[in-house]
Amino acid sequence: MLPALNFIAPSVSSRRALRLPAGREIIKERGTVHSYRICGLSVASDIVLPGLIAGRADSLPEVTIRRGVVPQALPDASTMGPTWQIAGKQFLLSVPNVARFLLKDGDQIVFAPESEASAEDVPIFVLGTVFGILLHQRERIVLHASAVEVNGRAVVFCGASGAGKSTLAAALAGRGYRLLTDDVCAITFPGNAAPIVHPDGRQLKLWARTIEKLELEDNRRGPVRGLLQKFYVEPRDASSKALPLGAVYTLFEMRPSDQPGIERPNIVDAALLLRQHAYRPLLVARLEQKEHYFRAAAQIVSKVGIFTLTRPLEFAAMPEVVSWLERHWFDTGVMEKAA
Repeated sequence: MLPALNFIAPSVSSRRALRLPAGREIIKERGTVHSYRICGLSVASDIVLPGLIAGRADSLPEVTIRRGVVPQALPDASTMGPTWQIAGKQFLLSVPNVARFLLKDGDQIVFAPESEASAEDVPIFVLGTVFGILLHQRERIVLHASAVEVNGRAVVFCGASGAGKSTLAAALAGRGYRLLTDDVCAITFPGNAAPIVHPDGRQLKLWARTIEKLELEDNRRGPVRGLLQKFYVEPRDASSKALPLGAVYTLFEMRPSDQPGIERPNIVDAALLLRQHAYRPLLVARLEQKEHYFRAAAQIVSKVGIFTLTRPLEFAAMPEVVSWLERHWFDTGVMEKAA
């Protein structure tokens, strides 16, 4: 049992059901349902999800997260790996010593914690891998990325873990560019219009040294996990609107033989970069979405551009890197030059 996961004891007077328009019951409230907005989706959860900004509770949720019965296996699984199985629109994920997660139809997450799990383990996986899988189920382009608002558009920074996505977003936020999303970035394609990046409503996750260097001590909140010196950080300003995509940058650390700066790869390399930096890229193949990502990359390249940004990781170089970006935004029309 995990009483520390902030579950409220069932109460006859407070128990109610949230329903989809068709009338199908999707979650029974046990006390308080916590409301959030994640990647543009309204979410109702019966556990607290740390690091998220609370959402409105007056609308029907598009996604529900609840504790419940999760099978050990899916009887009709068509594809499987060591810790996961897929059967139609169901995805079963087993995280050893944490929980089993069952995702249904892109709108439900049911989890069964393991007895060894700590109170913080389940929310961390829900907000990371599990919600990423759900977004893939909804056929959104999902990038391991952070994004800020620039002149009413979303500028996205993707890269491998440790590439400095959150640090760069935090530094730009300090220059007045509002944070749009951190770590997980969901993009949709409304017809022939520009791709849309959805706000995430989550706090930054930064290492203690980064918080010190960027002078964000007053914005620091609780630790992300255990003794890890990584903390939630309240952004100085955040955007809550879905925004048209302005540019995508893939971050690379500058090596001795590298030339620093911003370059535009060809469409094939751009498509490979986009898929490489999908959130959990192996899922793209397992969920048969490779072609979906290639089409998305072609549309992004033609409408806004995918670029590489090679720069030193030292904090002392951050002002120069920000200057590179601002010049590039003027040159590409993301920002308007002063008259």
